[in-house]
Amino acid sequence: MRHRFICSLSIVALLVGCQVYQAELPALPAWQSSEGRSEATLGQIRELANGRTLTPLQLVQALADAPRVLVGEKHDNPDHHRLELWLLRALQTQRPQGSLLLEMLQSEQQPRVDAIKAQPTLPEDLPKALDWQEGWSWQSYGPIVQYALTHQLPLLAADLSKAEVRKVYREQPVLAGAQSNAPAVKAALLEDVRAGHCGLLPESQLPAMLAIQQQRDRRMAERLLATAQPALLIAGSYHARKDLGVPLHLADLGAKGASKVLLLVEVGEVVEPGAADYVWYTAALPEQDYCAGLRN
Repeated sequence: MRHRFICSLSIVALLVGCQVYQAELPALPAWQSSEGRSEATLGQIRELANGRTLTPLQLVQALADAPRVLVGEKHDNPDHHRLELWLLRALQTQRPQGSLLLEMLQSEQQPRVDAIKAQPTLPEDLPKALDWQEGWSWQSYGPIVQYALTHQLPLLAADLSKAEVRKVYREQPVLAGAQSNAPAVKAALLEDVRAGHCGLLPESQLPAMLAIQQQRDRRMAERLLATAQPALLIAGSYHARKDLGVPLHLADLGAKGASKVLLLVEVGEVVEPGAADYVWYTAALPEQDYCAGLRN
């Protein structure tokens, strides 16, 4: 009977512990985007390998054990940025965060980031101090950057500098590694580059643009391997995808331990199981023709 009593106490302690973790998670943000709020999948988190639906707590606990977590976003969806900040804060309740890497920061900005971290308080005009690039909405990413800096998290630039991009365009260096060089991978990325430029880019420029895409992925992988773990990378979905992006480069570079990929996707979007470990369905932006301005 004594052993049964001890086991009962252990089970109670475990349940209490789970309840404590649940209470410690920050509150989920309210949806900002206007579309898809009546969809049954809104807010669902799916584990793609088996189709299982997870709670936010289960997702956080699954990601907390990974040495590297890659989060793929749609850049202009405000719900994705709010969930990224939520995830960063939630992971902190499970274990200390080793580092945060952002596609939105280029390598030439790293000295500015380091200088700010050495100051006792944040600059009054933080975007100017960081030389934040206008192409990335500060309203969207500012809260993530400020959280990392105020909580003394190693904040790292994950992308190439403008000068490095120009050099890759000119020279198109050979990329080492079997997985990132697989013909199916290159074909899929080439089609994405073509579609991303609305079919208006001359075919002669496509190989250079593909080289830039893959060199950016390689840099993100290198930065993930060189920094303190557990590391969290926030990037566009194609960079984060297991079948096309940074995870292939991590494998080619001999990364140890399993990386985990979470894609934030708008309701209605279909994600193949091989593209990610988990998907989180968010509200959607109204449909828009991103190519209309270029065509005109």
